[in-house]
Amino acid sequence: MADFEIVFRTHSEIEAQIVRGLLEAHGIMSVLSSAVPHSIFPLSVEGLNDVRIGVHSSEADEALRIIEDHRTELKNGEVIRLRDEFETLQQAIGYRFKDRGLLEHAMTHTSRANEDVSGGVVDNESMEFLGDALLGFVVADLLFHEFPEFDEGEKSKTKASLVSTASLARQAERLRIGEHLLLGKGEEKTGGRRKQALLADGYEALLAAIYLDGGIEPARGFITREFRDLIADVRRHGVGGEDYKSALQELLQSRDQPLPEYRLVNTLGPDHSKLFEVEVVVRGEPLSRATGSSKKDAEQEAARAALEKLKSP
Repeated sequence: MADFEIVFRTHSEIEAQIVRGLLEAHGIMSVLSSAVPHSIFPLSVEGLNDVRIGVHSSEADEALRIIEDHRTELKNGEVIRLRDEFETLQQAIGYRFKDRGLLEHAMTHTSRANEDVSGGVVDNESMEFLGDALLGFVVADLLFHEFPEFDEGEKSKTKASLVSTASLARQAERLRIGEHLLLGKGEEKTGGRRKQALLADGYEALLAAIYLDGGIEPARGFITREFRDLIADVRRHGVGGEDYKSALQELLQSRDQPLPEYRLVNTLGPDHSKLFEVEVVVRGEPLSRATGSSKKDAEQEAARAALEKLKSP
């Protein structure tokens, strides 16, 4: 379904056929796909399959409008509104999904799946597994080519730091993945959108979704863009360089506090010799300020000052 977009999903094949007839009556051809492989379940079992209807990308908007206009007649299915719900996330990652159902799947935490009594919601754990393997491969390849002078131990240490839970959680926070996670009520109440582990898992699942939707090249390109600055930091500060931002984030997480925000509050000096002043904010309250020759350096210094403040008696 390379040129098709999913516009409707239901557990009822009868309802799926009704929707197909509705679309065809308006001149829109559609295709059916099921989340249950027919090689495993050759017989269709009503209420078991997650049946999806796809239409050509150029007709997706019109198909959604038609289905929505007849919404009162559709009892079990749901209109897929990933175009709206995940639009900001797609913009942030610089990739548009052909099958937006993959993106929804990647954002579905096990707590949401466990609360679904129909059994039709699948969590993202398998996608986390795939994304973790994909990320490890691409980052290892990047380090192999970027740091030929590093021995095996240095490469392994660098890779472990780059793909750590704290590192991936920071990447996820920057992309605001937490806002798009589909959580169960219990996980929502306990602040799941701010938990490092959930953010990192969602990030890995997102990588898998990009790979499954577009193949290895879009996934590799995304990871390369995401880790370009981090790899540059390794070249500047070395393998064992102190990462105060990571340390601050881990300390705040251990105290059940939200992730810190870094705000640029001032720019000083001429263009050829600028200094950047950055403020660290937690729960809307400023913790510290610092300056640096780059925003990243200023953020690191501000994080160091915040750590000292939080650790002081």
